[in-house]
Amino acid sequence: MTGRAMIRVTDSISVDESELEETFVRASGPGGQNVNKVSSAVQLRFDARRSPSLPNDVAIRLMNLAGHRLTKEGVIVIDARQYRDQARNREDARERLFALIREAAVKPTVRRKTRVPKSAKRERLEEKKRRSGIKAMRQRKPGFD
Repeated sequence: MTGRAMIRVTDSISVDESELEETFVRASGPGGQNVNKVSSAVQLRFDARRSPSLPNDVAIRLMNLAGHRLTKEGVIVIDARQYRDQARNREDARERLFALIREAAVKPTVRRKTRVPKSAKRERLEEKKRRSGIKAMRQRKPGFD
């Protein structure tokens, strides 16, 4: 590779540094005067739909997982403003994106239909008959008084 930094997300997936677009904005909340002067909040954008780093099935699962963070264009936007300094917010945003990608990389297990065994069905019906008989015995029968 020529000078391009690849960030390893899983054993099989690495994301190119150039695919991550970071914007630094002023954060609200605690921080005193620092909040008014420094752009410490990070807005991380990642184009999941057009990313060459992600296999198609992973990209689809990622877009489904992203929820409200996904734009109509297929871009995932992550806001990080938890910390007072820019570097920690930047790291937080990246780690949240990579955690999302790792979750999407796990293939869901296919559910196999199973059948109830005949013996279990028979046992269930026999138990129902037995309970029915017990309850029938509790009823008052007219003419036996």
